[in-house]
Formats: sequence, structure tokens, C-alpha cells
Amino acid sequence: MYENELNALTRAGRLRERKLFDDRLDDFASNDYLGLSTHTKQFDRAVKLVRSYKTRSPKASMLVNGYHPIHRMFEVAMAEQNGFAEGIVVGSGFLANLALIEALVRKGDRLFIDEAYHASGVMATEAIRERVTIFAHNDVADLEQKLAAYPAKRQIVAIEGVYSMGGDLSPREIFELCDRYEALMIVDEAHSSGVLGGQLLGIFEQYGITPHERHIKMGTLGKAYGSYGAYILGSEEIISFLLNRGKPIIYSTAPSVFDTALALVNLEYIQHHAKRYRKKIAKRQAIVMEHLGIVCESLILPISMPDNATALFMQQGLMEQGYLVGAIRQPTVRHPILRVILNTKLSKPKLHHLLALIKHNISV
Repeated sequence: MYENELNALTRAGRLRERKLFDDRLDDFASNDYLGLSTHTKQFDRAVKLVRSYKTRSPKASMLVNGYHPIHRMFEVAMAEQNGFAEGIVVGSGFLANLALIEALVRKGDRLFIDEAYHASGVMATEAIRERVTIFAHNDVADLEQKLAAYPAKRQIVAIEGVYSMGGDLSPREIFELCDRYEALMIVDEAHSSGVLGGQLLGIFEQYGITPHERHIKMGTLGKAYGSYGAYILGSEEIISFLLNRGKPIIYSTAPSVFDTALALVNLEYIQHHAKRYRKKIAKRQAIVMEHLGIVCESLILPISMPDNATALFMQQGLMEQGYLVGAIRQPTVRHPILRVILNTKLSKPKLHHLLALIKHNISV
């Protein structure tokens, strides 16, 4: 039924398939920034925590009786550490963005969203299309021009702390601009929580910004926190509104109790070892500068490829050398890239070798 479409994707080098990669490969592809996905002691701590309760699965939606004490423990810990009044745990980052954008942008409001925002946020805008303005990526002047041109009952700006494909940070000036316009901010910290800031709390901490009632932070648990799920932080009013209007929150089974427990113990672990992780992150960013002359602000290193075939060829060649990197193609990115994650669990000599191989085979 879809043979022609699949053949077209194949010809364009864009056909995607699930693959079971050899787990002996050094993982420079996933978002497991701190290497917690393989941390046995943390896994055992989460198991012990879940076993201490009679109920070990969510059973129902959060507003029926799927809300578990471990969910609440995680929400309180995450909100307190990040300086927000309240939090809510959500099934996934995709669901969190759908809930935020579809629920918060009401009649008379306008959403201003960065053109590089995650696909989940872009998809959510389809439901509120007439209330959406897209601004150029990280372009403060363009955002200001559009905020001035489109006054609204509520102006809401959606950005990412670290952009998932480019690895670049949202500029501090956007936060300052939103304060001047008294705009609400949705800040997707999926790729910045656990990576940026003195205690690795993300871009708010990185910039020394104290969260206030117009700030909303969301993030995922499947990246630096080594688990699965997501969270939203905000004022008590915002969280209460989402509980009453956020369809993906209201009508989804509550998040996995075990995954929330694993994120909770990993959150505590990261806080206790933040200084050590900061050093690891800085050393790996310095290695990128040494080999490629590129300033890497996060743990995401995108390397441009001339075409899809070259991206896939490079990925395969690096796999033969024992390294797994991402070969990212359209529509995720406009132009294909190798996406290298500076996984802090992998040794510095391995990163040196990987980058030397890449530099030898392409012009960076």
C-alpha cells in the first residue's frame, strides 16, 4: 500500500529502520550524556525503592488513582532543586510538549516558537495554528520584532536550553527580552538538564537566572537522568492549570513508577557528583577544540555531511572501528550530520581516537 513512498525514501537515503546495535560498540550516539544507563548500583537502588511499596505500577491515569508516592517524591525533589514552586511528572517529553502548547495557548494568546524547536512542539502547534508565530533560530532581534508586532492577551515564547541537533545554547538575551515583554517562557531543557550549570541543573543555572512565575521548565528523564519519562516545572497556578487542561496528562496512564524511581535516584546521584561531572564535561569539550577547532557548548557535537550517503557511509566506517555515532538525516535536520555525543562515561583516549578518525576522513 505504501510501496511507492518507501521506495522514494530509499532512493533519497532517508529510509529509517530499527537496528539492534552491537552493545560492544562505544556509544557516542545516544543521549545518555553521563553514562547512567549502565549504572548497576543506581538501578538496584531504584528497585529497592519501588519494592518498598505495595503498588509498583501506575495502574491508571494520574487523576484516577495512578498517582504514586514515588511520583510525588520526584516532583518535589526536582522542583526544589531547580527553584520552582511545583512540578508534575509526565509520560514522555513528547507528551509534555503537546500538553504545554495545546493547553496553555488559549484564545487571544500567541505562541512565539523557535524554528528549531523539537518536533513534538511543532506538532502541537497544528492544533493552534492561527495563534502561532515562528521566529528565526536564536535570533533575539527577530523575536523582539515579532513580539512587538503581535501583541496578545498572553505572549508565550518556546525555546530549548540546548538544541538537540545543533548543540547550541539559547542566548541569555531571549530570557531578558521575555522579561521586558512580561512573556511566559516554555524552556525545553531535555538536553541541558544534567549538562549545564554548577550543579548541572540546566540553562537557568548556567545563566544565573532565578525562576519566576512566568517561567516554565520541562525536560526529559531519558537523557542525562538515565531513565524514561519527563517533567514540567512551574508556578502552582501553571501546574494546576495543566492538570485540568493538559490532555496528554489527563488522559494518559500515569508514568512508570520504576522509571520515575530510577530518575529520582539518578537526580540525587548527579547532585552529589556534579563537580566531578563538570570536570569530565569540560575536558571533553577541550578535546573537541583540540582536534576540530570547534567550541562545543554542550555535549552535542554536530558535524556537517555533504549528503545522506556520506553520512551513512561514515557511520558504518566508524562502527567498523568500534564507535557508534548518529547519522542524522532529513526531516530531522535540513542537511545531514554526524551527531557525536561526548559521553562522559567513555574514556578521553577513545574520544581522541574517534575525532581523529573523523578529521582524517572529512574536511571539518
